[in-house]
Amino acid sequence: MVLTRVLQLLVLACLASALPAAVGLYNHLMITPQSPVLEIGTNFTATCMIINTDEVTAEDLYWNLSNITVSNEQYTKINRSSLNVTIPVIGEKYEWLFCYCKEVSNHVCLNKSKFRHGIILTKGYRPGKPENLSCEAVQVKDQISSTITCTWKNVGRSTTDVPTDYTLYVKEMSGNERRNETKGNSAQVFLSIFPHHMQLKIWVVAHNELGSIESEHLDKDADWFVKTNPPSDVKVISEKSFPTSLLINWTHPIAEVYLKLTYQIRFCQNGSQSWTYVPLVDTDKYIQSFRLQNLRPDTVYVIQVCCKNAGQGRGYWSNWSTNATKRTPEDRPIGKPDLWRIIAKGDRVNERQVQFICKDPVFANGRIRSFDIMIKDNKEKVKNGSGEWERIPVNRSEADGSSSQQEITVLKQIHLPDKKSVKVCVTAINSVGKSAEASLVIPDKAYGVRDLAPVEGLNLSSHGGQLWLEWKSSIAVSEYVVEWAADGRTDWQREKRSTRRTAIKGNLEKFVCYSVSVYPIYSGWIGKPASVKAFLEEGAPLESPAITVNGKPGRNDVELVWNEIPQHRRRGFITNYTIFYTSGTVLQSVTVTANTTSYTLRSLSGNTKYDAWINASTIQGSARGFNHSFTTQKYATGEIEGIVVGVSLGFLFIVLMTMLLCIYKKDVIKENFWPQIPNPGESTIGTWSPHYPLKAETPKENCLSGISVLDVDVCDGKCVYEEDKANLPLKKDKYLSEEHSSGIGGSSCMSSPRQSVSDSDEGGDMADTTASTVQYSSVMASNGYKGQTPSSQPQQAIFSRSESTQPLLDSEENPDMLLQEGSRQSQRFPRQPCFTHTAQNKDSTDPADCNKREMEQQELLEPLDFYPLEEDSEQTTPTEGQSADWLPAAPVSSYMPQLGGYRPQ
Repeated sequence: MVLTRVLQLLVLACLASALPAAVGLYNHLMITPQSPVLEIGTNFTATCMIINTDEVTAEDLYWNLSNITVSNEQYTKINRSSLNVTIPVIGEKYEWLFCYCKEVSNHVCLNKSKFRHGIILTKGYRPGKPENLSCEAVQVKDQISSTITCTWKNVGRSTTDVPTDYTLYVKEMSGNERRNETKGNSAQVFLSIFPHHMQLKIWVVAHNELGSIESEHLDKDADWFVKTNPPSDVKVISEKSFPTSLLINWTHPIAEVYLKLTYQIRFCQNGSQSWTYVPLVDTDKYIQSFRLQNLRPDTVYVIQVCCKNAGQGRGYWSNWSTNATKRTPEDRPIGKPDLWRIIAKGDRVNERQVQFICKDPVFANGRIRSFDIMIKDNKEKVKNGSGEWERIPVNRSEADGSSSQQEITVLKQIHLPDKKSVKVCVTAINSVGKSAEASLVIPDKAYGVRDLAPVEGLNLSSHGGQLWLEWKSSIAVSEYVVEWAADGRTDWQREKRSTRRTAIKGNLEKFVCYSVSVYPIYSGWIGKPASVKAFLEEGAPLESPAITVNGKPGRNDVELVWNEIPQHRRRGFITNYTIFYTSGTVLQSVTVTANTTSYTLRSLSGNTKYDAWINASTIQGSARGFNHSFTTQKYATGEIEGIVVGVSLGFLFIVLMTMLLCIYKKDVIKENFWPQIPNPGESTIGTWSPHYPLKAETPKENCLSGISVLDVDVCDGKCVYEEDKANLPLKKDKYLSEEHSSGIGGSSCMSSPRQSVSDSDEGGDMADTTASTVQYSSVMASNGYKGQTPSSQPQQAIFSRSESTQPLLDSEENPDMLLQEGSRQSQRFPRQPCFTHTAQNKDSTDPADCNKREMEQQELLEPLDFYPLEEDSEQTTPTEGQSADWLPAAPVSSYMPQLGGYRPQ
């Protein structure tokens, strides 16, 4: 420590003595070192010295790094005028380091510009050691170039402020040294001539402001760095007698006096990138030809050759020569064709359509020009021990399919009955010979279904860009055939009997649905397949079904139908359909299963327009269909018909009920609309008069019983009427004004009185009286016979009273109709000859008595005429000049209506 302090003081003294005098005139602080380049990751120490003043000491100084005051713990006081600071070097960006004077004990630096000083800290990394140095000299024309190109790997880090430079050194055995500087990782050194068979020493030096370092030295023979051109004029010769070999010839790229070369050969089938290399022990010679063996006949090969300086580990391999292509000669096919069949339903009943297809043998060893097919009934062979073969030659030009290997060729299509079994044998023929025979048995349909069981546990999955199948194998199976079909194309592959899991080796396409089947083969007999559908990769559908309305929309429901998406447009398995429908702002949806092609929307609003569409979905997405608009009905189906039928049935019911009512109530209707006029001949008016003797009633219809005849003078009629009116116990005064017109008018049989309905206040009397009577009254005046002149004798009048229970006439209830009713009654009912009876004979029922009374009464009534009595009017007798014709032809009824009920008898 003491030694270090002494050395620092000496350095500071030297710096102070070396400073020019002018510096002290302008600045009293100084930092050493002035422009340091610092290695990142180390510590840096700087010294601030006070010069040319005694105003401040080291106690008044402080450090500032990038506008941040450095902690006092990093300070070191050297003496009264020097102060050190130690800081870590971090970051790659440069920084400013300042030394300042601070305020102490009320003393302020008068000139701050003289009491501050700063330096820039430049940061960088030490250069790293170059690695993997390699150099080469390439061939130019027929000689090796004198330019040596070297490359290396830069290991160290560098910054823009402290860059690293590289220098390439090449030193010959003679002592000549050549160099070239660069900032990259490669450089070239130019020699006068290339020094064949001489030693060269090559190395690289990396250096910057923080130091330098050398790479490993390459001390090699000059030919070790040589890279020649590839062999030229490479030719391949095919010999017909050697179908499995090719002869290769080439030319040396450089003369042997410069270099002795060794060669390497590689080849592959045309279109393949899997190269096969010939062992170096077979070509490590200075040769110009080589024969390739164990090749496949009738196969195109691509051949390349390269070379380098002979000797173990010397030099660099040249680039590969250009491709030399040649086809090997044909040979007899090895193996047998891959025979298969496609069975479909025939055009006729109990018939199958069988199509025989095959692939070329795996080692066809040439172009298959034709196939030889033989078909024989398999049951005949079993029965007779032999059978006749049907030979069918098929030329390749006539067969379907490509001529290249492993392409499918359609051989023959036959129609085979379900109960027939055949055996088919096929051989493939090329220009050299024919292949081994492939056979296939097509059993009858019943046998194949009954005894040849399918595989179990078939499972299919997709990963790694392939479809993988897995199933449970069976001991009795000799092999398996995996078949896949899509869009009318069929392909297959054969698997060994021990196979449990395999991948389909065909070129499968994405978004295509394949039907994959696994057939077990039992000693040439084909078993029942196990099938499954799968996609190599699924995607969203390309389209969605277009929906339509089935029939007419209802009022609250509509049935939507759609067709399934074509298989080639699905691009995956349809998981579900989603139906969207809206009538405005509200959007509703319904999800249905993938096997649904129709759906009925319910709870719709009537007379409303809807827009509907459907989305088809897979696991990868969905597609939207086109909109379809429909309008629901204003009325539900059958609602209008129901209303019409209901109204019609209601009207019909009303009509029927009315008719039934008319039938059951015909008497009431007849009584109300066609009233029965009472027959005066059956009235008891004859019993009203005490002056006439009673006569026995007769059973004649025109004879009335219970009528009394009174002999009343015409002049006394009013008095009788007034006396009678005074004795009546009437309930209402209106009877007094109306009874003047009550009575029998005209003749004894002029009209038939009917029952008159009483007022509402008399309803109780009617209900309590079972035989209420209606009083009929009439004044009958004797004025002589009709047609005679009236005599001067006093007229006799008879007042008759009836106790008949017959109802009053409408004319009796309505006085306004008296005239019209009297006229009609005079026409309808002629005068009855038997109108009155004596009270003494009213109980007689003998017809002779009735006739007798009738005659007596006729004699009594003939001189009388009937005159109607009107209210507030008096009867007058005809004058002498009047004749009997003065009376009206049809006198009005003499009955007066009785208001308020019946008059008591």
